[in-house]
Amino acid sequence: MIGKFNSFKMNFIKLTQSYQTLNCFFCYIHVEINFFFKMKNIFVATTLFVLFSSLFGCSSTNKFASLKPEPSENVSVVYKNTTSFVSMPMEISLKEIENQLNKSLTGLIYEDDILEDDKTEMKIWKTAPIKLTEKDGKIESVLPLKIWSKFKYGTDFMGLNDTREIELNGTITLRSDVKLSNWKLDTNSEIENFEWSESPTVLVAGKKIPITYIINPTLSLFKSKIAKKIDAAIEKSCDFKPYVLNVLQTMSTPFETSTQYETWFKMNPIEVYVTDAIIQKNKIQMNLGLKCTMQTMVGEQPKTTFDKEGISFKPVTKVPDKTTATVAAISTYESASRIITKNFQGKEFASGSRKIVVQKVDLWAKDGKMIIALDMTGSINGTIYLSGISNYNAITKEIYFEQMDYVLNTKGLLTKTANWLLQGMILKKIQESCRYSIQENLEEGKKSLLPYLNNYSPMKGVFVNGTMNDFEFEKVELTNNAIIAFITTTGKMNVKIDGME
Repeated sequence: MIGKFNSFKMNFIKLTQSYQTLNCFFCYIHVEINFFFKMKNIFVATTLFVLFSSLFGCSSTNKFASLKPEPSENVSVVYKNTTSFVSMPMEISLKEIENQLNKSLTGLIYEDDILEDDKTEMKIWKTAPIKLTEKDGKIESVLPLKIWSKFKYGTDFMGLNDTREIELNGTITLRSDVKLSNWKLDTNSEIENFEWSESPTVLVAGKKIPITYIINPTLSLFKSKIAKKIDAAIEKSCDFKPYVLNVLQTMSTPFETSTQYETWFKMNPIEVYVTDAIIQKNKIQMNLGLKCTMQTMVGEQPKTTFDKEGISFKPVTKVPDKTTATVAAISTYESASRIITKNFQGKEFASGSRKIVVQKVDLWAKDGKMIIALDMTGSINGTIYLSGISNYNAITKEIYFEQMDYVLNTKGLLTKTANWLLQGMILKKIQESCRYSIQENLEEGKKSLLPYLNNYSPMKGVFVNGTMNDFEFEKVELTNNAIIAFITTTGKMNVKIDGME
C-alpha cells in the first residue's frame, strides 16, 4: 500500500514538473507573441507617423519635386515692328546759307583767259562777304567784286589797235528762285544790276576815257556764266542730305534710359519725306517726315543697325505736323525674372506655423500663357509652377499676371503634400508679388528723351526741339523669349540749322 502511494507520488511530481515546464513554454510563447505584437504595433505606428508626416506634416522641411512645364517650341506671337511717324519741320536761316556760301566762294571766282574770241580777258574776285536777304519770296544776293580785265580796242586795219588792262571795283546784285531738289538747295539766279565804285576809265594819250560802255556790254555777255557760278556754289554748300543722315545716325544710336531697369531706347529710320522749300522772314522752311520704328529694350545694349544706304528719301506735298510714336517696350524673360525675384526678397508666405520663402523666379511662355516658376525654401523645398495671362495696369504702369493658378501637375502634388499652399490667400499674396512696374521706367525714359527735345544738338549747327505727351498703353504680347508692351505717345518736333561748320 505504502509502495503504491510512493509510486503515485513520484508520478505526480513528474507530472507537476512537466506541467510547469509546459506552462513555462506557453508563458515564453506568450511573452514572445506579446513582444512581436508590440514591436509590430511600434513599426506600424512609426510607419504611419512617417507617412502622415510626409503627407501633412508641413511644419517640417520636405523636398518637393514637380514636373516642369516646358516652354513652347514655336513662337506664340510673331513680333512685328509697329511704325511711328515723326514730323520734323526744318528751318534754315539765310544767314546760315550766307555763311556756307562765303565758305564756298573765296578768292578768284571767275576767269576768262582767252582774248581773241571777244577781245576781252577777265578775272573776278570776291572782295568782301556776300550778303543774302529775302525779298518777295526770293533770295537777293549782293556780291562785292574786283574785276581785272584786258581788252583790245581799235581796228585790225594796218595794225591800228591796242590793248589795255583795267581794274574795277563794284558789286553785282542777283535774284534767285529757290527750291529743294534731291535735298540740295537749288537756285536759279539772274544778275539784276552792276554798281561801280567809280566809273571805269582808261588812260589814252594822257586823258581818262570812260569805258563803261565797253565794260558793261562785256559783262552782260557773262551774266549767265556768273549766275551759274553762284548757283553751283549754293548747291554745293547747301546739300542737306549728309546733315540729315548724320542727325538720323546719331538719333538711331541706342542710348540707356534707365540704369536701374537696364533699359535702352532705339530708333530705326525707314523713310524720310520732305516738302518744297519756301522762303519767308529771312528763313528757308521745309517739312521733314520720318517713318521709323521705336523700341525700348531691357538687358544688354542693343546693336546699332543704322544703314545710310537703306533709307529712302521721298518728296511729298504735305507732311502732318503731329508726331505719333509707338514704342515697343521689350522685356526679356531673364530680365523680368530678375526684377520679380527682387519683389520676393524678405517676404514670407505663411499659414499657421508653416511658411515658405521664394528664393528665385523664372518666367517663360507656354501655349500663349506665362509660366512662373518659384524656387522656395521653408516648410517645402522645391519648385512650384504657376500659369497666368500677362496684362498691363495703365494706372500703376505695371506688367502683371491675371487668372493665375497652379499648373495641373503642381496642383496634384500640392494636394498630397501641402494643401495649405493651395489656399486662395496664399496664391493671392504670391500673385501680388508677380508683377513689375514700368512706371519709373517710362518716367525715366521720358526724362531721358526730354534732353533730345530741348535744343538738342547732334552735330554743330543742328538743333532739335520738341514736346512729348504721356505714354499710353496699347497691348501686351508674348514671344518665346520676351514680353512686349506696346506703348504710344504723341508730340511735336522741329529741326533748326544754324551755325554748321
